[in-house]
Amino acid sequence: MTSQAADRHRAAILALAGTTGSLSRSEIAQRLELSAATVTQLTKEMLAQGLLEELAPAPSRGGRPVQPLGLAGTAPHALGVKVTPDHLAIADVALDGTVREVVEHDFDPGSADAFGVLTDTLLAVAEKCEGGADSLLGVGVGVPGGVSDPGEGVVNADILGWRGLPLGRRLRASLGLPVLVDNDVNALAVAERLYGRGRTHRDFLIVTIGVGIGAAIIANGSVYRGAHGDAGELGHTPVDPSGPQCVCGNRGCLEAIIGDRALLAEAHGRGILAPDHGIAELRAAADRGDTEAQEIFRDAGEILGRAVAGLVNVVDPETVVLHGEGTPAWKHWQPGFEPALRAHLPLMRNGIPVEVDSYDDRGWVQGAAGLVMSVPVDSTGTAKEQENAVRSRLLRAAVR
Repeated sequence: MTSQAADRHRAAILALAGTTGSLSRSEIAQRLELSAATVTQLTKEMLAQGLLEELAPAPSRGGRPVQPLGLAGTAPHALGVKVTPDHLAIADVALDGTVREVVEHDFDPGSADAFGVLTDTLLAVAEKCEGGADSLLGVGVGVPGGVSDPGEGVVNADILGWRGLPLGRRLRASLGLPVLVDNDVNALAVAERLYGRGRTHRDFLIVTIGVGIGAAIIANGSVYRGAHGDAGELGHTPVDPSGPQCVCGNRGCLEAIIGDRALLAEAHGRGILAPDHGIAELRAAADRGDTEAQEIFRDAGEILGRAVAGLVNVVDPETVVLHGEGTPAWKHWQPGFEPALRAHLPLMRNGIPVEVDSYDDRGWVQGAAGLVMSVPVDSTGTAKEQENAVRSRLLRAAVR
C-alpha cells in the first residue's frame, strides 16, 4: 500500500469513527470496502499513535465480544453555512455532528457588497472558533439553487439572483480554507445520511416546503445529484402551463403555485391578509380557525401530495421526510396532502411512512458542515482537490 493510499484510508477511518461515534473493525472494513487485514493493520497503527481508542465492548450475544473503536481526543470541526434570500445561518459543527451555537446575520444576496459581507462574516465566525480558523477542516455552504460540482462551487440560484457565481473558488481564495458548496437540500440530506435516518435507511426522500419547494434523493446510501448537480428540483416540476410565472422563468412550476409567495398572493387576493402581512400571519389565521386560510394550505397540500406521489413512484424510497420553514403549518397542509398522496400510489407503496421534522437552522448548518465531514469517507466524490485538502487537515488535526 502506498503512503498516499494509507493516508487516504486513515482519514476515512478517522472521519467514520468521528461521525458514527464508535464502530468495530469489521464495520469499518464493510463501510469503507477495505480488507480485514488492511483495517487491522491501520487501526493498530492509529491506536499506537493515539488517533483512535478502544471503547467498552458491546454486550456479547455469544462468541467473542466486539471491541468498538472511537476517535481519541477532541473531535475536529468545520463551519456550516446556510445562505438564504434574507439571512445567513452559520455554526461551528464537530465531526460527531454536534452543532455549537447557530449565529444568524442579515444578508442581501443581491447587494453590490454581498460577497464581501459573506466573507467578512465567515472570517469573524471562524476566528471565534476554538483554535481559530486554522483548526477548521473546512467550510461547507448550502445554497437554494443548483451546484454542478461541490468542489468547484459554481452556483446558479434564481432565488438569490446568482447565475454562474464561482462561490467556492472565491471563498477559498478569501478564507484560505477548503470550501465545498452544494444545494441546501442536498446538504440537509448529507446530515441525515451521516447522523440521522441514513444510519437505518439506505433509500429515502427529503422534501422541503416554504419559500421554495425542494427535494433530495438518497439512493443506496448516497445523495443522488444527477449529471449537473440539479437532481431533486421538485419545485420546478411543471404543474399548470397557464399558471403563474416562476422565478426560473417558466410558468406553472410547483413552487410558483404552492411556495410561500404563491400562498401569500392567494391570501392577499382574497383579502384574508393585509398587504404587509406575511406567511406567519397566514399560519396564525389558519391556527385561529379562519376557514379560508386553512383552505389555502389544504389546497397546497393536495397539489404537493400528487407531486410527491409521482416522485415516490419514480424512485421507490423507504420513507419520505418533510422539512423546511413551511412545516410549522403542516397540520393545515396535511388534510390535503395525505389523501392526495395515498390516492396516487399503487397498493404496494401506499403505506410508505411520511415523517415531518421540526424546522430550525440547526439541521441545515449541520448538513452544510457535513459536506466537509463526508468527503474523507466518500469514494464517489468528484471534488478531488478539496477532498485531499480536507483529508490533510483531518490527519494534521488528529495528531495535535
